Amino acid sequence: MRQQLSHLFLRRWRRIAVTLIPLVFALLHISDVLHLQVLERLDNIIYDTRLRVTMPRTLDERIVIIDIDEKSLGQVGQWPWRRDKLAALARELFERQQVSVLGFDVVFAEADESSGLSTLRELAQGPLRNQPVFQEQLERLAPSLNYDALFAQSLQGRPVVLGYYLSGDDRDGITKGALPAPALPLDRLRGLPLIATSWKGYSSNIESLSAAAPTAGFFNSITDEDGVVRSLPLLAEYQGRYYESLALAMFRAVIGSPDIYPGFANPVPNGSHDALQSIVLRADGRSLALPVDDQLATLIPYRGPGDARGGSFRYVSASDVLEGKLAPGQLKDQLVLVGSTAPGLLDLRVTPVGRTYPGVEAHANVLSAFLDGKNIVRPDYAVGFDALQLLCAGLLLAVALPLLSASAAVLLSGGVVASLVGLNLWLYLAHGLALPLATAVVMALLAFALNMAYGYFVESRSKRELATLFSAYVPPELVAEMVKQPEHYSMQATNRELTVMFCDMRGFTAMSERMEPLQLQALLNEVFSKLTHIIRSHRGTIDKYMGDCVMAFWGAPVATPDHAHLAVSAAMEMAQAIGQINADHRQRGLPEIGVGIGLNTGVMCVGDMGSDIRRAYTVIGDAVNLGSRLEGLSKHYGTAIVVSESAKSLAPQFAWQQMDRVRVKGKAQAVPIYQPLAKLGQLAPRQAEELELWGQFLAAYAAQEWAQCDALLARLKEFKPHSVLHALYAERVASLRLLPYNPDWDSATNFDTK
Repeated sequence: MRQQLSHLFLRRWRRIAVTLIPLVFALLHISDVLHLQVLERLDNIIYDTRLRVTMPRTLDERIVIIDIDEKSLGQVGQWPWRRDKLAALARELFERQQVSVLGFDVVFAEADESSGLSTLRELAQGPLRNQPVFQEQLERLAPSLNYDALFAQSLQGRPVVLGYYLSGDDRDGITKGALPAPALPLDRLRGLPLIATSWKGYSSNIESLSAAAPTAGFFNSITDEDGVVRSLPLLAEYQGRYYESLALAMFRAVIGSPDIYPGFANPVPNGSHDALQSIVLRADGRSLALPVDDQLATLIPYRGPGDARGGSFRYVSASDVLEGKLAPGQLKDQLVLVGSTAPGLLDLRVTPVGRTYPGVEAHANVLSAFLDGKNIVRPDYAVGFDALQLLCAGLLLAVALPLLSASAAVLLSGGVVASLVGLNLWLYLAHGLALPLATAVVMALLAFALNMAYGYFVESRSKRELATLFSAYVPPELVAEMVKQPEHYSMQATNRELTVMFCDMRGFTAMSERMEPLQLQALLNEVFSKLTHIIRSHRGTIDKYMGDCVMAFWGAPVATPDHAHLAVSAAMEMAQAIGQINADHRQRGLPEIGVGIGLNTGVMCVGDMGSDIRRAYTVIGDAVNLGSRLEGLSKHYGTAIVVSESAKSLAPQFAWQQMDRVRVKGKAQAVPIYQPLAKLGQLAPRQAEELELWGQFLAAYAAQEWAQCDALLARLKEFKPHSVLHALYAERVASLRLLPYNPDWDSATNFDTK
């Protein structure tokens, strides 16, 4: 049984590897090596959906929101209201309604000058300073006209939490009002800064109000990248000190103002900063831990869709309170938040449960969760948990799916996804943990899809192997063109003008005698793979591999007008690739290789040829034989590429150097041969100068001007001291100058063998 399983795994290892691909990408994503925003967005969608589905949608009678709504603005006046009105509001709430704690989701950053008291005092010190009656009346009226003092007196000694906001932009030096004392003294830390939201400025309440109600909390929220408010920071950093939020300050006021202590994630510090697992509240020997995430924030556990119609909290219009419409004691012992739902006051947020959600209700939700002990948090080990569930699910699917039938694979994948979703939901509902899910679910679905696709397109469709085999010779882009119009293509033999290439590896025989077979095979495969990729990238068709030689042609099966240009480009790139391979071989201690390439253009017979046992799409003809002969000449002339006149004439985009006129075996007529130097416009000035001298030399050589040939060869040697081509012609000149002048002399070189 074990042997059968082992054999099965060996046969299915490719399918297992394919199924593991989504797991690899998922792990790269959660480790931030390959950040995929779509998965992050999907996680937010899952969280928002889960939050909406599990919201209690019930009324929390402990918290009341005094709403500065459109009705109040219409009756009392536009915001900001006079502070004597706010003093009357505070007195009504504390004296007549007997509320437990009063919090303000608004800030009083500017003094109230609406009474005109400052103007009257300027008159008393100026034009009316000699009017005793005016002075007496001003002193009598001043207390009733100092609205800030009236408001401060209404707050003095009462459980009030003022609000303020922190600013992330300090370009204008925005530091209005007076900040409260830091909530977390630095002596309770380890001397290390905490990871938290950091701010550059603030806008807080004026001095008189801050002195009357020293407890205050910021009402900033955290807006995610998609513009949705999902969490509130409980502590935030400003100039190295840590301040508490409005919701936390109110909760502390409710439970007796306990001290705040850090709940460290690590018992011993190990770095330049530390993280908190929780904020610990301690008083009278008791403690309460409020879990926080890596920004010292908590997710907002929204109870319902928001505002007065949402049904989560009771909303009371501020004008109703000011007008005494509430029965005495109707809000007794309740927690009251003063805020606004009026669109003009810009305190509406986009949240998972509503696009115009009142900011004051976000704080009410967090306060409610603290009172219930059921807040939601993303723990600092969320990434580790995600990696664990990915590995467990991914490895299970990768190993099991290739061994199962299609129906069993569907059941297993469905079970894995259901288990991931169920575990995530249970941790959320039972423990308040908001853990990632999207990456694991997408990974599982993609693993299933890839496994099924591989089985269908690879293992269950053997006919596709024919196309795969054909694609090994013809570039994929040519196959794609043929598939679009298959009626235009036939395997029947035809005569076409094509360009053929023969590429032979030099030194292969010597290497085969010194290298192990497997090492030799690996070397040959490496070189052929590189050269084949270059040929195919230039729309060439691989004809065959012959030992250490590769044969290719251009212009068939898909007609390609610029076949000669593509072939020359491929040849030059192949020569450069051999140089790169040799540089790598030198570093690895492997032998270097050489290459010889012959190119010829002419009419050839192309088609499906062979026996009834084995056939191949190939080219034959005299032009093919000449291409093979030219490849054999490359070593003789010390160059990597030898090109015929016919191929050169169809590739005018290159700078060419004629090397000789040759008469090869089977050809009575001598043909010029060339080597490409560079693309036109890319020839270096020194190369151009050398090429001009070489042209002068060939002219002198054809004219049997041996002295001029010697002089030109001497100058050419300055350009290339070790040129095989120059040395070859130097030997010829030395031997030919001994012969008498022959007016019928033919400068062509005869080659009877390859």
